[in-house]
Amino acid sequence: MASIYVRHKVIERRVTLLAVLAFITVAIGGIVEIAPLFWIESTVTRVEGVRPYTPLELAGRNIYVREGCYGCHSQMIRPFRDETERYGHYSLAAESMYDHPFQWGSERTGPDLARVGGRYSDEWHVQHLADPRAVVPQSIMPPYAFLADRDLKIADIAAHLTALRHVGVPYSDADIARAAADLAAQADPDADAGDLAKRYPKVLIRDFDGKPARLTEMDALVAYLQSLGSHVDFATASAQEAAR
Repeated sequence: MASIYVRHKVIERRVTLLAVLAFITVAIGGIVEIAPLFWIESTVTRVEGVRPYTPLELAGRNIYVREGCYGCHSQMIRPFRDETERYGHYSLAAESMYDHPFQWGSERTGPDLARVGGRYSDEWHVQHLADPRAVVPQSIMPPYAFLADRDLKIADIAAHLTALRHVGVPYSDADIARAAADLAAQADPDADAGDLAKRYPKVLIRDFDGKPARLTEMDALVAYLQSLGSHVDFATASAQEAAR
C-alpha cells in the first residue's frame, strides 16, 4: 500500500505526466466505447411503427424543447417493475432514433411522458397546459396558457425537414415538398390532407386546441404530446424481442 501511495504522489506532483496518463486513459476508454460501432451494421434494432414526426408534431416538439419541458419530464421508461406498472412498456432505443436531440432526461419532477399519447383527451391537455392545478391540484408546473394565444409561426418547415434528412431521418421528397401544407392540414379536419395519413401512419388529423379558425402553438404541442408512444405495437415488439 505504501509503494502505491508513493507512486501516486510522484504522478500527482508532475502535471505533465498526470496530463499524459489521463489522456491515455481517456483515449483507451473512448476507443473501447466507439470502435465496436464501426463493425456492426446497426446499433439500434428497428421496431415496426416508428416513423418520423409530422411537421406539426415536429413544431410541437420544438416548442416542448423551447419551454424546457425536458427539465421536469423524462421520456425514457426504465425496465423496472415500478416503472412499467406506472408508465407502460419500457422504452425501446428505436423510439428515439428520429429524435435530435433525444428527450430521455435525467430527472422527473413530473411524470414520464413516453407513453402519454392517447392517455388523455385533447381538452385535458389544453386545460392542463393552461392551468395545471385545475386538473392536477398538487402540480407545481407553471401555466402555459399563452400557447393558445400564439399563432404557430414556422419560418421554413421544409428546410427543417431537409436538415433532419441530412442526419438520417427518412423524410421523402414528397414529405419535404408538402411540409407547409401538411403542417396546416393536420390541425384542420376540414382541409384536404391529401396522402398525409399514408405518409405518416397513425397520424391524428383534427383541431387540437378547440380553436378551429386558428393554428396555434397549443395545437402543435398537443399534437406532439398525443403522438408520444402511440405508434408502436408493444405486444408485437415484445414478442420479437423474446424470439431473438
